[in-house]
Parts: sequence; C-alpha cells; structure tokens
Amino acid sequence: MKGLVRIRFVRKGRTRQPVYNIVVANKRGKLQGLPIEVIGTYNPIPTPISPIQRQQGVIPVKDVKLDFDRAKYWISVGAQPSDSVAKLLKKAGILHEQWPNPSKAVKVVPRPEIPTQHKAFA
Repeated sequence: MKGLVRIRFVRKGRTRQPVYNIVVANKRGKLQGLPIEVIGTYNPIPTPISPIQRQQGVIPVKDVKLDFDRAKYWISVGAQPSDSVAKLLKKAGILHEQWPNPSKAVKVVPRPEIPTQHKAFA
C-alpha cells in the first residue's frame, strides 16, 4: 500500500497561464485544499527569448523553484510523488532513474555455459 502523504502539483495562475505549486498533502484530501507544506513552484511556460538569442543557440527554460532539503526529507519519511512530480524530481537528481522499484528494472542475467563433450575430442 502506498503512503498517505503525496507530493503533487496544485494549479494556480490564470487561464492559459498556469503556475503550479509543488505541495505535500494528504492523499485523500481536496486537490485545492490546504496542503501540509509548499516545497516549490513550477512554471511550465518557458521564458520568451529574442530571435538573436535563438540564433545563438539559447534554449528557453522552464522555471522551477524547489526546496531540495524538504523534498528529500519528505521522500525519506515515505511521501509518494505523483507521476508528473516524479519526472521533475528525477531531472533534479533527487530520485533515481528506476523509481519506484529498482529491483523490478529489467536485468539481463547471463546464462551459464554447459560444457559439452564431443566424441571427436575424447
């Protein structure tokens, strides 16, 4: 059974201009209800860049502000991130790439060789 505390996004902002708070909240609580703690914000709309910057190879970035210490704390005490927050935490380096179960990752096990005896070599 998964934990009762989740790390998830709560949408704020205006129409067509979303801003998400990254919150720690009860799993069964209201989506827009009072969270336990707000640990960061995420703006999915990248900052606009000028055509000159685009020619120079500048990449537009999305704004993420995250309290790494608090995120690590909540993960350590058993808070389960939602799928979208888990992707963000993987990019930030807080979660490992095989989250949630590294033991279920695909592993290639080499097969042992069986020695064969041929009559020609005996």
